[in-house]
Amino acid sequence: MTDTTATSTPPLDLTEQERQADLDLDQLKQLVGLVEYDESTDPFPVTGWDAIVFVVGNATQTAHYYQSAWGMELVAYSGPENGNRDHKAFVLKSGSIRFVVKGAVSPDSPLIAHHAKHGDGVVDISLEVPDVDRCIAQAKAAGATVLQEPETVTDEHGAIRVAAIATYGETRHTLVQRVVDGQTYAGPYLPGYVARTSGFVKRDGAPKRLFQALDHIVGNVELGRMDEWVGFYNRVMGFVNMAEFIGDDIATEYSALMSKVVANGNHRVKFPLNEPAIAKKRSQIDEYLDFYSGPGAQHLALATNDILRTVDELRTEGVEFLDTPDAYYDDPQMRARIGEVRVPIEELKARGILVDRDEDGYLLQIFTKPLGDRPTVFFEIIERHGSLGFGKGNFKALFESIEREQDKRGNL
Repeated sequence: MTDTTATSTPPLDLTEQERQADLDLDQLKQLVGLVEYDESTDPFPVTGWDAIVFVVGNATQTAHYYQSAWGMELVAYSGPENGNRDHKAFVLKSGSIRFVVKGAVSPDSPLIAHHAKHGDGVVDISLEVPDVDRCIAQAKAAGATVLQEPETVTDEHGAIRVAAIATYGETRHTLVQRVVDGQTYAGPYLPGYVARTSGFVKRDGAPKRLFQALDHIVGNVELGRMDEWVGFYNRVMGFVNMAEFIGDDIATEYSALMSKVVANGNHRVKFPLNEPAIAKKRSQIDEYLDFYSGPGAQHLALATNDILRTVDELRTEGVEFLDTPDAYYDDPQMRARIGEVRVPIEELKARGILVDRDEDGYLLQIFTKPLGDRPTVFFEIIERHGSLGFGKGNFKALFESIEREQDKRGNL
């Protein structure tokens, strides 16, 4: 009998957030393309997403928006009422996704300068790791900028260990180790936060949640710096290259961009990185860099197992999506390429949902208009059926749609 124990890959396990969301591994493999992976050989093992932290102009109202429009649940809070004199922070969850929205209270808060420069946006893409010290040692050896040295923070719920490194622009990755000395932190988020629920009541018939997991976050960087940041994730964090889109892959008659995708070992965390390309007019990346005043996170892809209902519910709550022309759905070549999908094309056409197929399967996707006043951050809704891609076949239609919106804003 052959002994395979030395070379076998340990089985995938759920994160605590995924367990609390009642997800299972088969769901996650479909939702976000989760793959088997042995973290013991990884110098910078990343378990998955911990939280996406936004700086906004009014956290109180933003927290209400994510509950009322996006169906998220308020679970924790930090603010003046529990000793945080600098800002208010609301922690919201949907499935295994955790958003934290922060807004300044003190006139001296550094969040004010950040918001004045960038507007509403993502300041921190926090990642859960099994060993903060191991990751920081690797980051230092690879030349990364360490913003916060490892430290243990405690409260009555237990201990966590945290550190932080810099990435593109003013974005950071806070590394969160939630198991310290064999004990899992039992608080609602981090020390300094208290459990908090909301008086908001969902309307009758509203689903429990509209999305279950975070699929990927797209970062926009300056012309000529995409490969530098791809190399950063390869060298510092051990991420692998998943895909590359250049030239005609992402080009219209007027604008173009280039993109490469990196992912951690288990593919829970995926980062497409975009840079503008020279073209007749200014691309969506140029517009983002102008209005965000530098590199940053452009859009978050939220995974759902029922994109039709999710889009219908979001539209009912006033969320606006990019328009897709009827010609996209009536193109016989497109219909032949995508083949059969789980819903009739007419249902997708009625909602403006895009569809793409690759060698592994297909996906359905749709994009919102910018969520804030500046044309910067927006969301993607994605439903995967085997495909591990990012909708390459939809790029031309998507970017033409974005260009139409840019032109309305006078930024094309």
